Amino acid sequence: MGIEIIPALSSRQQHRFLTFPWKVYQQDPLWVPPILSDRRKTIDPAQGAFFKRGEAAFFLAMRDGEIVGTICAGEDHATNHQRGRADCLFGFFECLDDAEIAAALFDRAKKWGRQRGLKRLFGPFNLDYEDGYGLLVEGRDRPPVVLCGHTPLYYQDLVEGYGFTKARGDNLAFEIRVDDDTVERQRLRRLADRMRKRNWVKVRGANLEDFEAEIDRVYGIINRALQHLPDHIGWQREALEATFAAFRRVADPELILFAEVEGETVGWFPGVPNLNEVAIHLNGLRYPWDFLRYLRWRLHRPECIAVKSVLVLPEYWQTGVALLMFDEMAKRAI
Repeated sequence: MGIEIIPALSSRQQHRFLTFPWKVYQQDPLWVPPILSDRRKTIDPAQGAFFKRGEAAFFLAMRDGEIVGTICAGEDHATNHQRGRADCLFGFFECLDDAEIAAALFDRAKKWGRQRGLKRLFGPFNLDYEDGYGLLVEGRDRPPVVLCGHTPLYYQDLVEGYGFTKARGDNLAFEIRVDDDTVERQRLRRLADRMRKRNWVKVRGANLEDFEAEIDRVYGIINRALQHLPDHIGWQREALEATFAAFRRVADPELILFAEVEGETVGWFPGVPNLNEVAIHLNGLRYPWDFLRYLRWRLHRPECIAVKSVLVLPEYWQTGVALLMFDEMAKRAI
């Protein structure tokens, strides 16, 4: 039989849609299963932040009665309007190593977009521009940190074989051990100490009791600080708030840094615990007995903090604000 693409409409179909990755990654020790309840909220129009500004549909690829792939097609009305685009987003792309399956999934997403007057497929994004975007090309020596993607090696061939081209430059991840007293670390410390003596930049941790105001401060800086990047996708405030809310209960406010000059926020440097160090052991809390795993691991203290953004307003790029925040983060992490 050939490939049949069907919409995931019922609760059972959506459950199968969300749990299909367990089949794809069953032999991959580096894969971190997503928390299933969080995924359900993401695709639920009544709860998912994406649906406040867009619409989406979810599809299953079937062969001989078995699921062999999944994909989501969506339109971000607000971002398309803001950028003057007509993009059809795709995400939740999971597929067996079979070009026929991948092509059928992409064809269905493309059809969904064309029916709405959209011009190109753009992704992958899991209904969130910061959630597992892109494909993992290199770096399969460790599990991904929180909010970073992890995909099989063959996905690149499936995607490029269909005709996709790169939409932006490579995204690189770096590691630094803050307890290594290297020559570079010593120099950074000296420069930061000079900045502190001048006392014109203040660095503080987040005030989570004033959550809405802190969101406003980040929203006021994030698009201005990133607009120089090629193909930058501007943040919508509700998406920013939803991302923050997911970490509010576990974030250490002392590791979410704001740089201020005369009361104005000019820099932001958030470090969040790498929850994937715990999540990799929890099987996505897919079954009731997986909560026993959670009881075992819930007190584990992550050894890594993940930093997704280093934001400084352009007019402060050459002033030392960034190096002061880097040094402050290292001191607080230690």
